[in-house]
Amino acid sequence: MTDKDLYFYEPSKGHGLKHDPFNAIIAPRPIGWISSRDSKGHVNLAPYSFFNAFCYVPPIIGFSSTNWKDTVSNMEQTREFVWNLTTMDLAKHMNATAAHVAPEVDEFKLAGLTAVPGKLVNVPRVGESPVAFECKVSDIVRLKGADGKEADAWLTLGEVVAVHIDKAMIKDGVYQTAAARPIVRAGRRGDYFEIKPENMFEMIRPD
Repeated sequence: MTDKDLYFYEPSKGHGLKHDPFNAIIAPRPIGWISSRDSKGHVNLAPYSFFNAFCYVPPIIGFSSTNWKDTVSNMEQTREFVWNLTTMDLAKHMNATAAHVAPEVDEFKLAGLTAVPGKLVNVPRVGESPVAFECKVSDIVRLKGADGKEADAWLTLGEVVAVHIDKAMIKDGVYQTAAARPIVRAGRRGDYFEIKPENMFEMIRPD
């Protein structure tokens, strides 16, 4: 094993660096660009950097929100949401929806996006996005530390009940991940990567 000059720290005691490296190390991370609606009909659209897929059957995705934000409140009320794929072409639009605004402000209009009604949920998807998942909330969990102390963060899990895919992203029956040029989070306050076709490689599992 090659000896390395390791930087060591205990998170509970601080990292001692200019920026917390945690979310830059767990990177890149897919962006949870989530649309939701509250019980009064107000629509919300916001990006979350703690997002991923967790199960095939049923298909389950989830995102974690630090602080009790409008999105989580909406889901507690209506139990529905939509995930929208963030692409390079939509990067600035997505970033605009990260603004802290009042619950009655429509981020679709704020970012110049088209709200397309859902098929199975009463939540709109981003019409400009090439992929969207309509979801029904399966669980909302308040996160806890190893000591059992509750964190100011909530994990929302949802079952994907409907999928929208731009046919241009499908070739010979296979979805082309890089064709949409999705962007992913890479830490700090605003670092991102773009996924490009030329950066893809394949490894077949040994089983």
